[in-house]
Amino acid sequence: MSSATDFSGALRQHPETASQAVNGIEVDAAWKRVAEVTLGYVIRGDMARLLIPPPRQPCRIDGLWQHTCFEAFIGFKDSPAYFEFNFSPSGEWGAYAFRDYRDGGTVDDDKLDPKIVVRKESEMLELSAVIRLNRLPAMQPGATLRLGLCAVIEESDGRLSYWALNHPAGKPDFHHLNSFALAITLPS
Repeated sequence: MSSATDFSGALRQHPETASQAVNGIEVDAAWKRVAEVTLGYVIRGDMARLLIPPPRQPCRIDGLWQHTCFEAFIGFKDSPAYFEFNFSPSGEWGAYAFRDYRDGGTVDDDKLDPKIVVRKESEMLELSAVIRLNRLPAMQPGATLRLGLCAVIEESDGRLSYWALNHPAGKPDFHHLNSFALAITLPS
């Protein structure tokens, strides 16, 4: 686990879910203050071969992970609790709170709604999401968080590939503790 306030890196493709259209996915996370994080995702590859949801009215919606979307998992040091955020290139988003591994449900607080910006070119798609976290518990100055950044990419033939900073053994599972590859200490 690396530790820093800001991070830049690359997601790794799960070995069982090959993509023929994606050359790579870069990610970054920047904490401007305790209450806000900016997450950036850049896909490089043949965008014409990917299914990218068209722009829609931004709103909270479930099931985004079934198609192209970007995800962030934020957990707490020495605790099984964590949050999941999903960001679609459509502008739609999802937020979930878990007490333990896959034990939780939807966060309906619209004050969490991320500010999502998408830019697409023929060989690149960039998504930036700003999340205001001050409504979540344990977001205190100097707190250490566990962070997992990942993506689900759908190709034009319907095939899905799964990308993460780290994959646990076996099938893709972004909820697995081994997928939370970063330790982030919040600014004081």
